[in-house]
Amino acid sequence: MNRITIIGGGITGLTAAYYLHKKLAESNIPNEITLIEAKNRLGGKIETYRKDGFTIERGPDSFLIRKQSAERLARDIGIGDKLVTNGTGKSYILVNNKLHQMPQGSFMGIPTQVKPFLYSNLFSLQGKLRAGFDFILPKCKAQEDQSLGLFFRRRFGDELVENLIEPLLSGIYAGDIDDLSLMATFPNFYQLEQKHRSLVKGLQQTMPKPNKQGKKKPSMFYSLEGGLQSLVDGLESKLDSIHVKKNTCVKKIEKSNSTYQLHLDDGTKLESDIVIVTSPFYSLKKMLGSYDFIQTYPNQKATSVANVALAFDRSAIKQDIDGTGFVVSRNSEYRITACTWTHKKWPNTTAPEDMALLRCYVGRPGDENVVEMSDEMLEKLVLHDLNKIMKIEGKPKFSVVSRWKDAMPQYSVGHKQFVDRLENELKTHLPSLYVAGSSYRGIGIPDCIDQAEQVVETIVDQMKQQQV
Repeated sequence: MNRITIIGGGITGLTAAYYLHKKLAESNIPNEITLIEAKNRLGGKIETYRKDGFTIERGPDSFLIRKQSAERLARDIGIGDKLVTNGTGKSYILVNNKLHQMPQGSFMGIPTQVKPFLYSNLFSLQGKLRAGFDFILPKCKAQEDQSLGLFFRRRFGDELVENLIEPLLSGIYAGDIDDLSLMATFPNFYQLEQKHRSLVKGLQQTMPKPNKQGKKKPSMFYSLEGGLQSLVDGLESKLDSIHVKKNTCVKKIEKSNSTYQLHLDDGTKLESDIVIVTSPFYSLKKMLGSYDFIQTYPNQKATSVANVALAFDRSAIKQDIDGTGFVVSRNSEYRITACTWTHKKWPNTTAPEDMALLRCYVGRPGDENVVEMSDEMLEKLVLHDLNKIMKIEGKPKFSVVSRWKDAMPQYSVGHKQFVDRLENELKTHLPSLYVAGSSYRGIGIPDCIDQAEQVVETIVDQMKQQQV
């Protein structure tokens, strides 16, 4: 009997548990799988709150369509018919107290069409001229890693980076663009520069041709009817043959001969042949505290963020805007970092008819203390910022505040080398102990699913070889 313990019941741990059980059963390999979660619920950052006909995501609200593993998982567990695509429309960036439409033909803030960029009032003439240096600058010397900020400032200058690229890219990771690793977040940009020299020319040659004028742009994101909690619930329903321990914390992991001893917070021990740790790196470091090699690793940076969902009658929004939301330039004097007009991004699934649902985000490097504010103060802060732009009458019908403290791992420069080294040292010192999840090779839902699938594939292949 192969005893496998998965630590962490977020999307990575749930996916690993589901596919392990499925593939081991298909291969007739006897197993006993235990999933351990410290909280009283599964799903990690995926959590959907429902009230008065509203569907509110407390964590992520979607996943990318082009990364196919999340869609495949949804179909595997029988909820493919619940997949819904986002409504598309104009998106904006807030600069100098004014909403500017995102320039047409930009990819992650990088212009792929020159004309819309030249006509945009987002940038000064000097900023546009500096961004044009991308066409003439040589490619940078080959190197292991560098920060996103350094890379993009060299190619386009400060103005384009700070008014467009930085709010988009750092918003994904809730981090500092001048600390985030290029090779751990967007290595494709480095590869484009190395091959084509100019990023703009590289994107023009590799990106799909733009839609004809007036044609609706395709959806980029999936969600699920009833919210992403449906994915968690669907996975949990498939775990009947797996031992699930909620409200249970692993205090220490020790290797004893060919097995692992897991010391639980209730004083008991669990013996396991294989361990998969999907919880954050700081948890792994605590659990392996008795091993010298793990102490040589610095603590991984993590930022805190919060979001505030506000429910209104649509009539309360006196200055409505045609679009799905906006991000905020870091040069603007706003505490919010972005706002999604959720009832427009996900029409017919998130709010009753004639109701509006706005979700605003707060917390950025240097302003993380905002997360510690009371619910009432955060609601007031968000409404104050929104009313500079939208003119909303009265208070919301209700608001929902979600805090994620130290929940966004930061992929600092050298992150890829950090993960490679960690995985190699685990193979040497603690074989049959694996790591996966948002601390390592991608923070998005599909990235976490991909990591879980890779670990499962490795384990199943090893077990098949042992049977031969």
